Amino acid sequence: MKPIQVTQSSMPRFEEYCEEIKEIWENKILTNNGIKHVQLEEELRKYLKTPNITLYTNGHLALENLLECLNLAGEIITTPFTFASTTHAIVRNGLTPVFCDINPDDFTIQVEQIESLITEKTSAILPVHVYGHICNTKEIERIATKYNLKVIYDAAHAFGITVNGESVANFGDASMFSFHATKVFHTIEGGAITFKDSSLKEILNSLKNFGISGQESVEYIGGNAKMNEFQAAMGICNLRKINEEIDKRKLVFERYLENLQDMEGILLPKIQRDIKSNYAYFPVIFNHDRLTRNEVFETLKKQNVFSRKYFYPLTNRLKCYERKINSGETPIAQYYSERVLTLPLYADLGLEDVDRICAIIKKCR
Repeated sequence: MKPIQVTQSSMPRFEEYCEEIKEIWENKILTNNGIKHVQLEEELRKYLKTPNITLYTNGHLALENLLECLNLAGEIITTPFTFASTTHAIVRNGLTPVFCDINPDDFTIQVEQIESLITEKTSAILPVHVYGHICNTKEIERIATKYNLKVIYDAAHAFGITVNGESVANFGDASMFSFHATKVFHTIEGGAITFKDSSLKEILNSLKNFGISGQESVEYIGGNAKMNEFQAAMGICNLRKINEEIDKRKLVFERYLENLQDMEGILLPKIQRDIKSNYAYFPVIFNHDRLTRNEVFETLKKQNVFSRKYFYPLTNRLKCYERKINSGETPIAQYYSERVLTLPLYADLGLEDVDRICAIIKKCR
């Protein structure tokens, strides 16, 4: 039986992509703010309804550059229930992550704990929108204003989401989006930063291009994180059908709920109030002693269905950080990391395949 992967990249028709990249052969510009790069950046700015955006070759370097350009120092309050990239970006900037626990209902940062973690060394809060669940942005903004802290959102899972009609791209001082091939919207590899302060544009564009600020001027110690024209062309094609893709993902999401809603021993994801979701992931918490996450994971794998323990382990438990950072007290995050499994979800996943996956899970009881 054909394997079902945990995710599958959405792609345009081959002919459509070939037509889109035809212009690249004509002008011979492959990178450095070419026509496709400029076009995609503007189209994304409009789609995300955000005043400022700049594109990157991937989301991780975008986040690293963002933390650098804000001239942060000392400690950053964040969550360990995230991909390694979030914590790595903090540490690679010479900053110290301070870990806050998560909410049991939506996996986002527990705002009630944030203030207790603030010290004279704290310079920013870096919350993570998880699985398409959005953080309590109002309370985070209140705390940040009270203590004069920057707020940077890891929005890798949140592309296209709105809260009461407001684009998630406009919360905090800035947000990082990932356009990796596994995401709802992708540019093969890629990422972007949206931000409020328009003066950051020049700095960010310089940092991602070796610090170059003019033909004969290198003002910053930068790196190379520019999105190339082939990535941008893929993004242009995928953006044309993004709403259709999200609608298809919704059908898969709802089919899982229909199949699993009456099953004991599991917790299913809920769509938050006033949120227009992107249906990025379908995380299930297996919290019954007779139905463990690992058992379900292995059973699915034997049937050629590949799920993911996402996120496990927590970033504050990663081997690379042993005896190097304070892991903090995050019992809720630890509990869920040991029990969470994200099931296959992508736009082209057949509903009959969802039914089969759910039937396998039910037989595990």
